[in-house]
Amino acid sequence: MSHDIPSAPAFGDPLPLSPAPAVLSFLARRRSASALSLQAPGPTAAELDGLLTLAARVPDHGKLAPWRFIVLDGEAKAALADRLEAIAGTRPDGPKLIAKLGKLKAPPLGVAVVSRAVDGEIPAWEQILSAGAACTTLLYAATAMGYGANWITDWYAYDPEARAVLGLSPDEQVAGFVFMGTTAEAPQERVRPDVAALTSVWKP
Repeated sequence: MSHDIPSAPAFGDPLPLSPAPAVLSFLARRRSASALSLQAPGPTAAELDGLLTLAARVPDHGKLAPWRFIVLDGEAKAALADRLEAIAGTRPDGPKLIAKLGKLKAPPLGVAVVSRAVDGEIPAWEQILSAGAACTTLLYAATAMGYGANWITDWYAYDPEARAVLGLSPDEQVAGFVFMGTTAEAPQERVRPDVAALTSVWKP
């Protein structure tokens, strides 16, 4: 499949706001696909470039870009899975950890969104939230492109040896792995929160 993403505006271009009913319809029905159901084909290199460009448009207080992307694709992703499996094999709960690698192995393409807070005036918490927004936008953009997508973290997002294999520095952390591909089965709607029970109105 081929999907054209509009060119990014030039710096300083006016960006007038206008209603986007199609976006509201998309958000009302958005559903993550099971990572284990994702199969080839996944986004092409050109499509992935467009998706990452969209993900980089998230709110970013201070314009710090406090995140980076690691693409996990093809033979390199398979090699990563092998190295993580070797690490898991040394642990008491190795079989359980190895089984969890299925979500990494099945999809044809993944992106690790790495959070990296920058010292300065902008609170680290806001920078971490920006990395989460990058995960969300990447997830939504891939879904809007017609692919199944799933945002996960698992033991290999936090394990020191696994983090080293990914090439993370001590001050970085995985905000999420966003896996993408073609869905083998349509995802089903799940139970959603009671928004009214979670909402209050502040009064003086």
